[in-house]
Amino acid sequence: MPLGGGFPLQHEAAVPPLLPIVDAQQRLFAQTPPVSLETVPIAAAAGRWLAEDVHARRTQPAADLSAMDGYAIRFADMPGPWRVVGESAAGRPLDASIAAGEAARIFTGAALPPGSDTVLIQEEAARDGDRLSLAGDGPAFQGRNTRRKGLDFTEGDRLVAAGERLTPARLAVAATGGHGTLPVRRRVRVALVATGDELVPPGTPAEGLALPESNRLMLAAMLADLPVEVIDLGILPDDLDVLTRAFAAGDADLLVTTGGASVGDHDLVRPALEAAGGAIDFWRIALRPGKPMMAGRLGDTAVLGLPGNPVSAFVTAILFVRPLIAHLAGGADPLPRSVAATLGEPLAANNNRTDYLRAELRDGRAYASTVQDSSMLLTLARSTCLIVRPAGALAAAAGDSAEILMIA
Repeated sequence: MPLGGGFPLQHEAAVPPLLPIVDAQQRLFAQTPPVSLETVPIAAAAGRWLAEDVHARRTQPAADLSAMDGYAIRFADMPGPWRVVGESAAGRPLDASIAAGEAARIFTGAALPPGSDTVLIQEEAARDGDRLSLAGDGPAFQGRNTRRKGLDFTEGDRLVAAGERLTPARLAVAATGGHGTLPVRRRVRVALVATGDELVPPGTPAEGLALPESNRLMLAAMLADLPVEVIDLGILPDDLDVLTRAFAAGDADLLVTTGGASVGDHDLVRPALEAAGGAIDFWRIALRPGKPMMAGRLGDTAVLGLPGNPVSAFVTAILFVRPLIAHLAGGADPLPRSVAATLGEPLAANNNRTDYLRAELRDGRAYASTVQDSSMLLTLARSTCLIVRPAGALAAAAGDSAEILMIA
């Protein structure tokens, strides 16, 4: 039986109602568990999602440090003078304490000698041999120009939470916290296949009505920043047996097809998936462009059937393929993040499907392309964002706020 109360695969079956985008995304996540864990060197963890909380194994700073070049003093001795008794540099602390009336030359990042509590910056210090005097206003309070032990974090603090993506800053804090390896989800194996008798490889002479295939390279480029292993299954013809064998022989966490996912006589992805032992969970999304997208399972493999139209494939990849990969890779917040922008021109009221309008962001204002036909790939190439128009949205005026997804 189809998963999650899915729909029958036969073309003559009743057409299901349009499924809201959020519902479709949540159904995908609910039926697809993350991939297995592995531990990798921290230098190889960039862009992965953390599988377990990471806690500090040390305190940072490990001691009171100077935040400036100058002289370590006791604030109680202000306004001086002082006698310079030594020097403290980063990694080479002074092996002595500071007594009343004494100071130590100190450099940024160096440990404050015991007894000192404040740094007099060198721009406000006058030195004559070992004699040091004030040449400005000096520090205004005790602890000025210092970084106290544990200012950043202390041993045992959580540094990065499970499900967070390992950005450069999070890698740095984990390393500073004492970690040389990190627990992550393994790379997600993603198989890409394009279907259609009319398709030819890029660069091949496209004679007559032949069409250069662009979806696989577009999708691979869209996944380049994610922890994936892309398996290119190539271009497959509109042949039920060929598609069935290819699907059955696959070994991926996620199979992404483009083309053939609707209900026409030559749309064979759904019957091929069934013949290979798979099942459909849902299809027909309340989305424009991309309504015919389908989702299902084939054994342990999640399946997403995207429309063959490159613009529709692009939008559904933004909304479903990338989020599902982030979920498989352990992301706690896998959905794309929108930002607010101001409309540069009015927009008409919307119907029962959420629109993702190709648009340009200029001087903080979003301008939708005049023609939104989903066959127009050049319009997508020239766009920098998608304006999100919710189902049932009322007409909007120039100057109104709108939700956008950045794509360039």
